[in-house]
Amino acid sequence: MCVDVERIDDFERELRAAMHRLPAPPSLKRGLMARRRQERTERHGRLVWFERLAASLVLAGVAGGALVWRNAEEHRKGEEAKQQVFAALRITHHALEEMKAQLDERDTK
Repeated sequence: MCVDVERIDDFERELRAAMHRLPAPPSLKRGLMARRRQERTERHGRLVWFERLAASLVLAGVAGGALVWRNAEEHRKGEEAKQQVFAALRITHHALEEMKAQLDERDTK
């Protein structure tokens, strides 16, 4: 079993050359930083959109709640007015019944 030492040395030289560290080109860093800024801008844009959507939903909820509260308040006031009208009608009816009784009494004399 004979090992070719020269062949192993060539392989080691090729391996070392392949593994030799080369500095990154300056354009690589610029490209990576530009892509990072782009991603941040896109992510920021999405966050702004989600924040606006959330704010719109909150405003819609508040407006809806205010509308329901206003309708409930109007309904309560309407019921209160209805009760006042019925009370006035009962008083008027009672007064008319008394007036009718007095007229009937006068007519019978």
